[in-house]
Amino acid sequence: MDQAPGSPDQHQAAQGLPSCYRHPDRETGIRCTRCERPICPECMVSASVGFQCPECVRSGSGTGHTATASRPRTIAGSAVISGDPRLVTKILLGINLAVFLAVLVDKTLVLRLDLVGAAFSPQLNQVVGVADGEWYRLVTSMFLHQEIWHIAFNMLGLWWLGGPLEAALGRVRFLALYMLSGLAGSALTYLLAAPNQGALGASGAIFGLLGATIVLMRRMNYDLRPVIALLALNLLFTFTWSGIAWEAHIGGLVAGGAIAFGMVHAPARRRSLVQFGTCALVLVAIIVTVVLRTQSLT
Repeated sequence: MDQAPGSPDQHQAAQGLPSCYRHPDRETGIRCTRCERPICPECMVSASVGFQCPECVRSGSGTGHTATASRPRTIAGSAVISGDPRLVTKILLGINLAVFLAVLVDKTLVLRLDLVGAAFSPQLNQVVGVADGEWYRLVTSMFLHQEIWHIAFNMLGLWWLGGPLEAALGRVRFLALYMLSGLAGSALTYLLAAPNQGALGASGAIFGLLGATIVLMRRMNYDLRPVIALLALNLLFTFTWSGIAWEAHIGGLVAGGAIAFGMVHAPARRRSLVQFGTCALVLVAIIVTVVLRTQSLT
């Protein structure tokens, strides 16, 4: 239905999205279904219909059924984080930085931890690679960086994208998203790259967070143009710069988007089952990819 000239909705559209009533620096298109105050992902609490603000949840949490129905939940159904909303993000960032500092001290760590399918290493004087039984490389390579610009870009992306996603999905779901996206990137690199081609970095996981951000913003009816532009710019760099493992970027992006879709679109009554099932399917796809590639190389 068309709005009459000068209506409140048209005025709001002209002024842009409203700001969260608890976080004035965050624009949002979501309102509390009870009081209609604008709320951001960190403040929204899942209700039987739509989302509620923390104040309305507390005011309706007296006794009996209402207290149970109004239990604070994020858009993905996890408990609202009461402590540091970036705790897991900070831990992941710390692990990446710690490994980077370790590499500065011992350069041979790159040879022992990077992602390589199967190759003879003259420095180590032995055959190395995932196909040789070193499956841990699929994980260790996700936290391994050599160049300062590489870890700087990845950690900046982790900080920008990780905090909002951790608040919206919850810590456990966010960690699953990060790890599975990174593993998917490693698996696709292992499958498509030359067996003796080394790869390293958290880029697969970061692209997974980017894909998840697009899904989350679409679910919340946010303007997708800024994040689509960011994705397009990153894909441009992926396919035009030399020395970039594009397979990790694409694998992480697809896995992150799929996992996030299952998390934020799962029906309330079967939310845990759908979310667990989505993560399980992605993990099975990763395992099958790795096993088939290993068989072809041995």
